[in-house]
Amino acid sequence: MTVSTAVDLIDAPLLYKGKVRELYDLGEKEMLVVVTDRISAFDYVLEPAVPDKGNVLNRLSAFWFGQTAKLMDNHVVHIDVDRLGPAAKQPELLRNRIMVVRKAQRIDIECVVRGYITGGGWRQYQESGAVNGIALPPGLRKNARLPEPLFTPAAKNDVGHDEDIPFGRMQELIGKELAEELKAKSLELYAYARDYCAERGIILADCKFEFGLLDGRVILIDEIFTPDASRFWAKENYALDIEIDSMDKEPVRTYLAASDWDKNSTPDPLPEEVVAETTRRYLEIYQRLTGHALKG
Repeated sequence: MTVSTAVDLIDAPLLYKGKVRELYDLGEKEMLVVVTDRISAFDYVLEPAVPDKGNVLNRLSAFWFGQTAKLMDNHVVHIDVDRLGPAAKQPELLRNRIMVVRKAQRIDIECVVRGYITGGGWRQYQESGAVNGIALPPGLRKNARLPEPLFTPAAKNDVGHDEDIPFGRMQELIGKELAEELKAKSLELYAYARDYCAERGIILADCKFEFGLLDGRVILIDEIFTPDASRFWAKENYALDIEIDSMDKEPVRTYLAASDWDKNSTPDPLPEEVVAETTRRYLEIYQRLTGHALKG
């Protein structure tokens, strides 16, 4: 069973519908996050939805919010669909894919930490020898571990791509004190998860966080350390100078990149085998991170 949208499953006002998540209003202090099975790539939401994807993303976020609560407060109230009462029209379809959260004022900065030089960071380095204005040693190889993790923020855009910015620009946008706090917390969270993952044979190459303000305090919001918000590599697959097969929706990206799709029109439905392999990837990363197989 997949859930492509919860609009007909929830009796509450829809606040926002993103590529994967939907937010519903539960009153003055709380809102409901529903994580669907929708999957996107190259800025398009694709068909069909991927079974268990939303289930994995929601449970992993809940797991990590619990693991990191000792480091920083977060927005989670609960993940129990039975506590929603009449707001959940079909609770069994929503089970394990909902999160009731405290409303916070979102800080419009995506806080990215890079432990390895890859992806967009590698492209910047090739062009300028720097990432977000941070000069790096010459001669680094693709996928190399960085001497120290880099904090590379981006200004959030609700339409289009987020914009990579230097830390100095982040300070101008939100204030020096708040910028320093977000940087320190991001690096601390990354270090914790990096070490946790390493014990389980996984490399956390990079990740991103979102923060909000609640009663004047900074808290973690959105999602953390999921395959959609982090780049996980299986240790056994790690190598320099190649495109490492990451533990996420890589089968979808690989299929689309090899197809004749022009990336300017709605793509054809994904083949069954690509969808099945993507589900397998999400279930695998869940089990390797939590030590438990996903059940229903």
